Amino acid sequence: MARRISEENLQAIMDAVGAEEGATAQQIARALRTGIPLRTLQYRLKQLVDGGRLVKEGKGPSAKYRLPQAEGAERVIGGEARITPQGELFVPVAKASVAIQTYVRKPIAARKPVGYRREFLDAYRPNATAYLSSKEREHLLRIGSQPAAGQPAGTYARQILDRLLIDLSWASSRLEGNTYSLLETKRLIAFGQHAEGKDQLEAQMILNHKDAIEFLVGQAHDITFNRYTILNLHALLANNLLADADAPGRLRRMRVGISGSVFHPLEVPQLIEECFDQILATAAAINDPFEQAFFVMVQFPYLQPFDDVNKRVSRLAANIPFIRSNLVPLSFMDVPRQTYTEAMLGVYELNKVDFLKDVFIWGYERSASRYAAVRQSLGEPDPFRLRHRTAFRTLISAIVREPMNKPTAADYIAKWSHDNIEAADREKFRETAETELLALHAGNFARYQIRPSEFEAWQRAWTGETH
Repeated sequence: MARRISEENLQAIMDAVGAEEGATAQQIARALRTGIPLRTLQYRLKQLVDGGRLVKEGKGPSAKYRLPQAEGAERVIGGEARITPQGELFVPVAKASVAIQTYVRKPIAARKPVGYRREFLDAYRPNATAYLSSKEREHLLRIGSQPAAGQPAGTYARQILDRLLIDLSWASSRLEGNTYSLLETKRLIAFGQHAEGKDQLEAQMILNHKDAIEFLVGQAHDITFNRYTILNLHALLANNLLADADAPGRLRRMRVGISGSVFHPLEVPQLIEECFDQILATAAAINDPFEQAFFVMVQFPYLQPFDDVNKRVSRLAANIPFIRSNLVPLSFMDVPRQTYTEAMLGVYELNKVDFLKDVFIWGYERSASRYAAVRQSLGEPDPFRLRHRTAFRTLISAIVREPMNKPTAADYIAKWSHDNIEAADREKFRETAETELLALHAGNFARYQIRPSEFEAWQRAWTGETH
């Protein structure tokens, strides 16, 4: 496992780079004034570049590093300014958001240091104050409503759980710099197959998301904005990721910093606890599920109530009202990492929610479209499955008759596909076979010419049962 670098050391490097238009490793070393060996600094710079927190220009000793702050361009559409980050999907935002982004893209030295402002939280009055307009809330309700409305809490989330586990685990982890692909995430969650060449911390982050989502959906009747839900949500998301083994599920007692920001979070444990309880009480009192979701996306990260993993908590907590009300969940699929980060900086440093609101609405629209497409895709026969019908039957029946557990099956599918399927179809065949295997249940196994006793033995192997 790669050795863990403290956030304080990484932040010092970010600050040194932010003070310059661009700096070489030698210049950064001089600015740090810590006597850090150049090889150690180069390793840390690589970690920051790989995580998308720094941009490297050039090669060798003359290579320069800078903050990724100038990779977007303004456009004007329909009389309103919009932002288009290069290499990412276009997120349309209003003029107020453009002003926020322009500010947070300034070098750190050009932005005014600020601390936590309790009045930003105190000023919010449930069902009187609103970050989202009535028109925006009506729009989101219209696109997010499902036939499961009125059914027991969590009904819709359970219907799409297999898809949601992969989508939300991958997208939320990606916003933290995780480099797993969507397909690698699927194989990790479905088969326990770790991607080669990836840090174990990345796999842990994704699996923690899976556990946290299963907790929210599995306890849909009981989850709400209270200590039990949010502390346990943090404990699941932070499992095996924090240096202090007692920190998961516990409110912060230490000072923390925000990478690339001039915002200094609250430091007094008693005040952190007071504000945390106030956020919970306020969120619980909000009637509208979309206002409720967006409120916690703003206020949880702003308080930074935990040692780390605060934004992850806010993204999954935002789904609590959607799960309970059988609305489309917010998967964060397609949300550009840089845009999301800059929108959060607008909350931290300016207490302005306009930019994050534009990202929230756009992200929810993408989620609603995605899950609507999933429903519509059920029907027409798939020509690819039809063409490889015999191959799928041969492969899956062999896995069941063996019987194979998840890791063994994943390896077998990869090898069998390589040996028996032409190169052009190989990767799609492998992914489709994995999907078919995961969809196998007591009501459909006969199509693979499998006997009931064979299916029962395979299920015990698949689930890890010993008897």
